[in-house]
Amino acid sequence: MSEMHSLVKRLLDGELGLAELPVELRAEGEWALRLLAAADRRDVRLGAGLDARVMAAVRRAAPEPSSAWRWIVRPFELRLAIRPWAALAAAAVLILLVVARPFGRGVPSASRAAVPESVVVRFVLYAPSAHAVSVAGSFNQWDRGATPLVPAGHSGLWAATVTLAPGQHQYAFVVDGRQWVVDPGAPAVDDGFGRRNSLITVGAPAGDKSL
Repeated sequence: MSEMHSLVKRLLDGELGLAELPVELRAEGEWALRLLAAADRRDVRLGAGLDARVMAAVRRAAPEPSSAWRWIVRPFELRLAIRPWAALAAAAVLILLVVARPFGRGVPSASRAAVPESVVVRFVLYAPSAHAVSVAGSFNQWDRGATPLVPAGHSGLWAATVTLAPGQHQYAFVVDGRQWVVDPGAPAVDDGFGRRNSLITVGAPAGDKSL
């Protein structure tokens, strides 16, 4: 077998059950599960004195530094004589730079203040039959347990408030810890692994409908 099917990989990751695989992939899924179960997962314990033996061997194998290298790394005392007129000239240049900086051609302070450092975003999903819902995305390293949603009353809505930095973020909802669901109210993009991720843009220019 040259390449494992992407759905079988999701089975090994715990995202799918064997019964959820297509019939033609179940034999491959059973083989992959048997292979995973046969793997030796016992902790590997190294001897207590291994570190000391390794460092002793490294010190014995290290070459003796040459006389030229010892001369290079030998500390020297360096003394600088600064003329009073040179110190005054350097101070005058520094003062001119500090005073002239506000009048430069850089981005005006008002423009910099108009770009938000972060934006509070509320994620909402309608999942009346779910027992647990979370949101995972590029903003929390796709951790399924990092950002849980809480029920919003008894209407089947789940919600969470997240502070996001400006830029584009991909995300998806995780229902009951294993089912990945795209946001029906947001655009979606291909994640390159056979799934779709929702997309949100934070800090878009004026007139853009993104957050």
